[in-house]
Amino acid sequence: MLRVLDIIEGQSGGVTTEDMLQTLGFTRSTLYRYLKTLSSAGLVTSLPNVGYTFGPRIAELDYEMRNRDPLIIAARPVMADLVRDIPGISLLCRRYRDRVLCVHQQRGDVDFTSAYERGLARPLSRGAASRIILAYLPTRNIAKLYEEQPTAFAEGELGYSLGDVKTALKQMRARGWDMTQGHVAPGVTGVAVPIFDNRGVILASMSLTVGKPRLAEAELQAVAERLQSCARIVTKAVRGASSPT
Repeated sequence: MLRVLDIIEGQSGGVTTEDMLQTLGFTRSTLYRYLKTLSSAGLVTSLPNVGYTFGPRIAELDYEMRNRDPLIIAARPVMADLVRDIPGISLLCRRYRDRVLCVHQQRGDVDFTSAYERGLARPLSRGAASRIILAYLPTRNIAKLYEEQPTAFAEGELGYSLGDVKTALKQMRARGWDMTQGHVAPGVTGVAVPIFDNRGVILASMSLTVGKPRLAEAELQAVAERLQSCARIVTKAVRGASSPT
């Protein structure tokens, strides 16, 4: 049933039942049963001459996530303070399958936009907000991802072999933050740090994009240290929210 949602997600418009039958290989009765269940839950809806698209429940779930997710609740005020003190755009990102998704964006008084909009997925190998999450994934996951998309790793300036990639990611972990220049948008610099859950597993990244193509070393270090301080506050809050009462 979830594959039905995946197909709708991958299309810019509606998807007809005939297209679903051809792609999924389900029997007609099975597909209709799934669509009835998903429609009843409000997750999909059918439009005449268009086909099936996402339903209104998706918007409701997004609203509930923004207002109930402990991670977003903890990060929102910290990110607001961050962009007030250091003009830029701050992103809170999480891993989703082999991608990284922006779940919250806090914009300061800047005249540029971020290509990492809320809800928009990006590759794990491109941009500081993504790469710092990649750095803390298990080695077997990194090896599998590299095997599937070595060109993406090279384009993300992580190296031209698995050994190069492992070395680059090890250096990120030792430093505790990552920096990229113009990876997602030209003329800007992104700096990102990790956020961990109560088991010490990578949970998310917090980043700050500033409207400069390059930062002086002292400025870069100051941004990284401020981000690390913000991440510690959020990590502590999330761990407290997940602790048993």
